[in-house]
Amino acid sequence: MASRKAALVTGAATGIGRSALLALARAGYDVALNYSSSEAAARETAAAAEKSGARTLLVRCDVSDEAGVRAMLKKVEEAFGRLDVLINNAGITAPWKPKDLETLSLDDWDRVFAVNVRGLFQVTRASVPLLKASKGCVVNTASIVGLRPGPQPLPYAASKAAVVNLTKTLAWNLGPDIRVNAVAPGWMEGDWMRRMLKDKYDDLMGKRAKATPLKRVVTADDVAETMMTLIESNRFVTGEVIVIDGGFTAST
Repeated sequence: MASRKAALVTGAATGIGRSALLALARAGYDVALNYSSSEAAARETAAAAEKSGARTLLVRCDVSDEAGVRAMLKKVEEAFGRLDVLINNAGITAPWKPKDLETLSLDDWDRVFAVNVRGLFQVTRASVPLLKASKGCVVNTASIVGLRPGPQPLPYAASKAAVVNLTKTLAWNLGPDIRVNAVAPGWMEGDWMRRMLKDKYDDLMGKRAKATPLKRVVTADDVAETMMTLIESNRFVTGEVIVIDGGFTAST
């Protein structure tokens, strides 16, 4: 009997990562859940995945730590014997006052790029032998802010632009054995945007929904659904970045 397919999701405790991990579990994958600090949320997400019949592996690891990343992939191989899907979702941002460049800390800048860009590369590189053996695929979490300007912190936006480039460059380097695509969500409901918008969250999210052709903002489940399409269905698609924003970008 062939072993079940296996997936690794970084930053999987909450938000997009959680929704993607649970979607993979429902689709019949065993899942490795990477997190860096949210242990209680990670355990809750793993328990939810197990209710769908998945075997789970919890791995605490800062994706910017190369030794930790290599150890994580070794644990995945030991637990599942294979890896079919990698979702690079781990990401952080930095505080700043919009349009005031002096409010940006260069230490924060370096940390954002260490996690969002170098971390993505390190996890992908360490996953290549297993993904090549399974003819697997990678899905990266980019962002609409990597494609167009806005009020987001500069290092975050620039890091997501780098994710867009890395997606295309890795697709070129890893084909034909491994497909690499990305999703670029627009404004998404939940804790991330609440931290960004603070007391303006309800007002600004409501305005964004009204300005969107589909009349709502993005949810984590919307993003997971698109990720699953890239994983399960689009066998001849690689190097692409799928915008998930209900048509907002196309209509503005």
